[in-house]
Amino acid sequence: MAKTPRKPPAAEQRPLPANPPTAPSKTLHVFPNPAPERDYAIEFQIPEFTCLCPLTGQPDFAHITIDLVADQLCIELKSLKMYMWSFRDEGAFHEKVSNDILTRIVEVTQPRFARITAKWYVRGGIYTTVVAEHRSKGWKPQPIVVLPRHAHEGGLPR
Repeated sequence: MAKTPRKPPAAEQRPLPANPPTAPSKTLHVFPNPAPERDYAIEFQIPEFTCLCPLTGQPDFAHITIDLVADQLCIELKSLKMYMWSFRDEGAFHEKVSNDILTRIVEVTQPRFARITAKWYVRGGIYTTVVAEHRSKGWKPQPIVVLPRHAHEGGLPR
């Protein structure tokens, strides 16, 4: 007995929302640090950061890593995403935008420590990496504890 071919379901286009659910913003929201009694590292990875070259108007791309040891406040993740998105149509040199991001994070969170590492993709045959740090006055990090390395067992890649 021959099977009759099935018709694919009719495609429906999802209607566009009246207001976009998210939009770029220069506002960074914070929340109370749940463990202010200890130093612990928070790392944010933004692998698709974009802004514009102030000279040519061409897009610049970077992988930005933000390392933070919070004091009383932490950065709310969605507002960080919208903040980083806000640079997409702005022209700025690599050094300026990297330092501007660090300055704003320090202003709103008053962290014990913050570091931004911006690895800019090749432009004119040159890769640029900008690293900027902030240390709260009088803050001294705890010594690093070196633990033995064990064979990788699977799960998340190292």
